[in-house]
Amino acid sequence: MTSKARILLVDDDTSLLRLLSMRLGAAGYQVDAVENGAQALTRMATFQPHLVITDLRMDGMDGMTLYDTVHQRNPTLPVIVLTAHGTIPDAVDATQRGVFGYLTKPFDSKILLQNIARALRLIGQPAEAPAGEGADAAWRKHIVSRSARMEPVLRQASLVADSEAPILIQGESGTGKEVLARAIHGASRRRERPFMAVNCSAIPDTLLESELFGHVKGSFTGATANHEGLFLAAHGGSVFLDEIADMPLSSQAKVLRVLQEHEVRPVGSTKTVPVDVRIISAARHDLEQAVTGGTFREDLYYRLNVVTLDLPSLAERREDIPLLVVHFLALVRERTNKDVKGFSPEAMELLLSAAWPGNVRQLQNVIEQTVALSTTPIIPASLVQKALRYKSNEITSLAEARDHFERDYLAQLLQMTKGNVSNAARLAHRNRTEFYKLLRRHHIDPHLFRAPMV
Repeated sequence: MTSKARILLVDDDTSLLRLLSMRLGAAGYQVDAVENGAQALTRMATFQPHLVITDLRMDGMDGMTLYDTVHQRNPTLPVIVLTAHGTIPDAVDATQRGVFGYLTKPFDSKILLQNIARALRLIGQPAEAPAGEGADAAWRKHIVSRSARMEPVLRQASLVADSEAPILIQGESGTGKEVLARAIHGASRRRERPFMAVNCSAIPDTLLESELFGHVKGSFTGATANHEGLFLAAHGGSVFLDEIADMPLSSQAKVLRVLQEHEVRPVGSTKTVPVDVRIISAARHDLEQAVTGGTFREDLYYRLNVVTLDLPSLAERREDIPLLVVHFLALVRERTNKDVKGFSPEAMELLLSAAWPGNVRQLQNVIEQTVALSTTPIIPASLVQKALRYKSNEITSLAEARDHFERDYLAQLLQMTKGNVSNAARLAHRNRTEFYKLLRRHHIDPHLFRAPMV
């Protein structure tokens, strides 16, 4: 069943009220109709409309007075005003006060429906309930989406969650790969056991094996005690390997051993330890290209790629933006106790049309920034424009910061050594093979740093 959007009609013209009710009902909306503002305010609590359409001139409470009262109770509820006596000053005054739409009678039904659709889109119009709504959908409670692009992904995730098949999640940075991985773990038979996550690009290669597989005391400088590692810590549960394309080949071999033999060997140990984990991996780039380029093992790729889930970018699921805005706004309000009700229609339009190269993570950053800077209950478009324009205000992820540092560091070493890789590797305390691997990862050509032939 489709969950219909609820529209409250307010007009003292009973014939127009009946006509509008029939037209909107035929368009698929759930309609409640009242003849004056007092009745509308009474009906608000029980009907809980998503949109109010009111006549401007009515006996008793007029449309703008009704709007002001509604706006005080619910600043984000859109109101469309209809009038047979409209003037330009009236329209300007209404829009400046926050009225969503202002239409003059007689109006074109098509234009009214377009205004209604636009208003409901801005607040997140209720859509068809996802498959498995109810108790069976509890696993996806932290995934905020009603997008048609997301539903096939979530259905497939639900089907494979309770299997033991390894899952590869592909998607741009900030699309929510770890959120989906946690949801899959929560829907699996391993849900009562640990979920351990690691970003393979955020940990230096020399420490990654110890982090994943553990080490024994004295196995290297600084190993003052035994360390069990993430795989053993997650025994019986799930391990999420984010940015797995950046994992060094030596660690890839050990992950393959976990998948094939169900055992790990800690760094510095001669003994293997049995381990029972389900591996969920993620990559923001196409792993097939990494296999072709020789930086990722083909046998491991096929073991990880039993089931592939492709997460769409936020730009591909823009209908989720209003829902995500409400979700993140509630989280920020709870954390800060700041009295922010929502975004103005113009601000929401900007959020809906933005490019979002940073996807959901960037949207969350923009919401947190605008709430922090807002001095009014309704966040204006100017704050959203500022947050979208000045990307330097956004927090860089640890992985991105590490990449920037490594790239600049390598370039500096090559400049100092005039492109001599052996000398640069010696300064970095790395062997030439490791150093060349770092250069390839960052697409740095040492020849560019060598002095030109005279």
